[in-house]
This record gives sequence, structure tokens and C-alpha cells, in this order.
Amino acid sequence: MTTGASHTIAFQGRPGAYSDLACRKAYPGWTTLPCETFADAIAAVNDGRAALGMLACENSLAGRVPDIHALLPDSGLHIVGEHFQRVEHCLIGVPGARIEQAKRVHTHTVALGQIRGLVQELGLTPVVEFDTAGAAELVAQWGRPEDVAVASELAAELNGLTILRRNVEDAAHNTTRFYVTSRDPQAAPSEAAMMTTVLFGVRNVPGALYKVLGGFATNGVNMTRLESYMTGGSFAATQFLLDVEGKPDDPGLKRALAELEFFAERFRILGVYPQSPFRFEARNVAA
Repeated sequence: MTTGASHTIAFQGRPGAYSDLACRKAYPGWTTLPCETFADAIAAVNDGRAALGMLACENSLAGRVPDIHALLPDSGLHIVGEHFQRVEHCLIGVPGARIEQAKRVHTHTVALGQIRGLVQELGLTPVVEFDTAGAAELVAQWGRPEDVAVASELAAELNGLTILRRNVEDAAHNTTRFYVTSRDPQAAPSEAAMMTTVLFGVRNVPGALYKVLGGFATNGVNMTRLESYMTGGSFAATQFLLDVEGKPDDPGLKRALAELEFFAERFRILGVYPQSPFRFEARNVAA
């Protein structure tokens, strides 16, 4: 790995995308490397152009990110961290534009689903673009006050645009979770609260999933995420991605993983990594 790459983190999207913002928040001072696709971001880590990859895996409103489920298991990368990024949409336009001049709003299709109130209030025509930050780039290129974008504050800054209104999203809890990935696993402080991500498959027989997951309940292990998806184009070949609290050598999780491996058809640990501080903040708010 080159010296420059040792402090470079890759992400999918254009400069100013929320993934770019997540990189800057989690790793201040690092160089962010924009990549066109998730596969390109993974390749950048694998070939040494970046030390880490910041890969969106789920959103509190939109749900899971399918590309990651398909690409990460065979990527050869290890999950070494997680980051939660609050999605704060801004309505942005060219310098000097006024909000009443806006006619068309450009952004990613997922973001459009999160700003329905704004579209209705201002009577805007929604236009789907490939990326929120890409939409900001287009608005800057066109230079028309009637064309506005919904993107991050960072995208406005990088493209020399003006923020016409902040926090235009319908839901205040809009948050994206990211996996931080690396070519090599990383040791974590022994006292840190940990997460473990597991990939497994079960036989297509009655009760298989119940048997696989039963050990987590009986051993007091908290499961925070369970996703299922098809593999190999077969409805009978179901694969599961599982996030649990703890690390594999914790007594309870060790026993639960042993039961999972016994009943599962295939089993692999994708990462053991520290829990994000966001989890503790969210628990305190809920309490």
C-alpha cells in the first residue's frame, strides 16, 4: 500500500455524497476517494488505492442496500467498523437564486421519496438523478435558478451552491448505517463493546432457521439485524446476514455460534468490530 493510500478511504458516489460526508466525519483528515459503483469502491481497497472502504449497508427509511449484500461476501474484505450518518437533506440552488423561483428539483430516487412534503409545498417537478451529489453538480453546471437539487451541505459547498432551506426531509430520524471495510481484520481494544457480522445459509427444510437462531436466544445474545436474500438464482438457496452484539470469544456468543455452525449449511464471520457510539446515544434517547 502506498503512503498516500494509507490514509485514503473509498466510497460509492460523487464528491459531496452522504457517503463522502460519512468518511469525513468518521476519519477527519483522510483523503476520500469517490468511486462510481460499490464494486469500484471494493476494488480500490483490494488493490491498495485505499486503506478502507465506507460502504452503506442500510437506511432507517429505505431499508437495506442490496448491492452490499451481493458484493461484500465475495469481496475478500473484512468489516472493521461501523458508522451511522444522519441524512440531513438541503434544498440547494445557484448563488442568487430564491426559493420561489424553483420549478424542478433534482436528486436521487431514494431522496425523492424522503422529501414528498417539500415537493408538494413548493409545487416542484421531481426529476430523478443518479446521485444526490451528482444532482448538485448538474445544477451548478446549468446555472438556472429554476433548477434546484436536494443533497448534503457538503455537496453545496463543493459545488459553490447556495442552501435555500435546510432539513427538508420528511422524517427527522433518517440515518444511514455504513460498514467500514479493510483488506485485513483489525484488533480492537479488549474493553470495547463489539459487534459481529455473520453470513450463513440453511438447508431448505422445516425448522432449519429456528434451529440455527435458537442458540442466540438461549445464550442471551442480542441480535440487531437479520437479512435474508436469495443466492444462485434459486428460491431454495437462502442466505442470511446477521449482526449480533459481542465478539466470538465471549462465552454466550461462542456457544451460540457453535450451535449456528452445527445446524447451518454454510457459515462465515465477515467481521468483528467496535460498536459505534451512535448505538449508546440512541439507547440513552430511548431510555
